[in-house]
Amino acid sequence: MRHEHLRGRGPHLPPLDHVTQFDFEPGYVLFPMSVPKRLRVVAGGVVIADTVRGIILNESDHIPVYYFPIEDIRSDMMRVSGRTTTDMFKGTATYYSMLDHDGKTIEDLMWRYDGQINGCPSLLSYASFDWKKADRWYEEDEEIFVHPRDPFRRVDVLPSSRHVQVFLGGKLVADSRRANMLFETGLPTRYYFTITDLIPGIIAPSETVTRCPYKGIARYYNVTIDNKYYPDMVWYYPDPVHESSRIKGMVSFANEFVDRILVDGREQMRPVTSFSLGSDRGDPHPLSATVTV
Repeated sequence: MRHEHLRGRGPHLPPLDHVTQFDFEPGYVLFPMSVPKRLRVVAGGVVIADTVRGIILNESDHIPVYYFPIEDIRSDMMRVSGRTTTDMFKGTATYYSMLDHDGKTIEDLMWRYDGQINGCPSLLSYASFDWKKADRWYEEDEEIFVHPRDPFRRVDVLPSSRHVQVFLGGKLVADSRRANMLFETGLPTRYYFTITDLIPGIIAPSETVTRCPYKGIARYYNVTIDNKYYPDMVWYYPDPVHESSRIKGMVSFANEFVDRILVDGREQMRPVTSFSLGSDRGDPHPLSATVTV
C-alpha cells in the first residue's frame, strides 16, 4: 500500500499515476499538468493570454506545449481562419487568426481542439498559440524562448578539474582543467571554456543568434584553422538565464562537428542531435552535411 506522506520521495511525478497509453499506439503517452506560474503571451503588441490556470501538455515525441483557458484569452480579437488539422492523438484543431489594433492580421495564430479522442484528456476548454507568430512569451515576469521549459528536463552546470581537450582541423584548439560541464537531460555533455583556454586567433564573431529555453540567447563564433572555415562552430551566452549562469561568457564547441573531444585522455562519442540535423526547434546547423546517421 502506498502512503500519501511518502509521495514526495523517490521520483515525485504524481501526474504519471493517471497516464494511460493509446490502445492503437502502445507506449505513446499524452498528459497535461497544471502550471502554477503566471503565463502570458504577447502578439501584435497586445497581451492576448494571461493566466494562472494554464496547463502544460506533455506528449511523446513532442516538445511541451502551454495551453490557456479560453476565459483567459482575448477571444474578441480572434477570428476563425478556416484552417483545420487532424491529429490521431488529439483530434481536430480549428485555427484562429488575430486582427490587431493596426488592422493587421496574424494568420493561424491560435488553435483549439474541438473533439475528443479516446485516451486523450479533454482540451475543449483550452487553446494554444503558434510560438513563432507571437511577439513574446512570459513565465511570471521572465521572458522565455523557443518553447516551454520541459518539467522533466534538468540542466546542471558543474565546474570540473578533469582534463578536457578539443581537436579541430587536426589541431588541439582548446585545452583546459577548469572547464564548466553542462549536463542537460537527454543531450550530450557540453564543455565550456574560458577564451584563454583556446589557441589564439582562431575565432571571429558570427552574426548568428539562437535562443534556448534553458540557457537564453546564444551568439556564435566562426572558426578558421589553416585557412579552413568552420561556420558557427563555437557559441556562448553573454547573459544566460539564472539556471545556467555559470557559463556566462564562456565558449563551447559543437561536439557534433569537431574532430574529437578527449576527457582525461578518453575520446568521447560524437553525438547526432537535433542541433546537427534540424528539428521542429530550428534549422540544421550549416555543418550538418558532415554528420553521418
